[in-house]
Amino acid sequence: MSLKVDLTDQVAIVTGASRGLGKAMAIAIGRSGAKVACVARSADKLAETVSEIENAGGEAISLPCDVADRDSVEATVDAVVEKWDRLDILVNNAGITRDTLLPRMTDEEWDDVINTNLRSAFLMSRAASRLMMRARYGRIINITSVSGLIGNAGQTNYSASKAGLIGLTRSLSKELAGRKVTINAVAPGFIESDMTAALGDSIMDQVKKQIPAKRIGTAEEVASAVLFLASPAASYITGHVLTVDGGMTG
Repeated sequence: MSLKVDLTDQVAIVTGASRGLGKAMAIAIGRSGAKVACVARSADKLAETVSEIENAGGEAISLPCDVADRDSVEATVDAVVEKWDRLDILVNNAGITRDTLLPRMTDEEWDDVINTNLRSAFLMSRAASRLMMRARYGRIINITSVSGLIGNAGQTNYSASKAGLIGLTRSLSKELAGRKVTINAVAPGFIESDMTAALGDSIMDQVKKQIPAKRIGTAEEVASAVLFLASPAASYITGHVLTVDGGMTG
């Protein structure tokens, strides 16, 4: 079952929209009537996402962007406003991993993850919030992780970036609530992806035993959570972290 939300005439930016969760989110938002700017480093990798939205009757564009670079981010937001004259929804989903134990972690592995996962959300949210405050309406959804709530060995950089997103979400929600701009986060647990598939059946069987739901989630289930928080129905929800993890974090 898919969530039915009407986002007609709204405009959204989804970062990391070329694959996985970001692709599912962009498609769900596009199918709900919003115009979607699909953002990633490579325009070529965004073509399939844009095509699926258009095939479903929606409108979308691809915008290559280095989400950790201020000038690139501001140019991307300017391009969206120039094309569609507004910005209603921002989904900060861009993220990478550079997993290793902390004593072996390089400066570059730390910086790459913090810049892509956390700095990008700061830059995008700052640019978007200025527009949303003037319009007195907006939805910003940050994609964090259960790793940001409970930590994970070998992922100190990733967990720190995702915990930082939670702090950003809760602080910014207090700043913008009076302007009718909501800031929320979605924290997925184990979700079907190329990354989980690479772990192999034996490891995933062990993982499933630790999840009360006894299964891993789908990208579409995460997208439905994002879709709800992006909708007018979530107007009184802000500063919240919605876990989508089958009960993993209780």
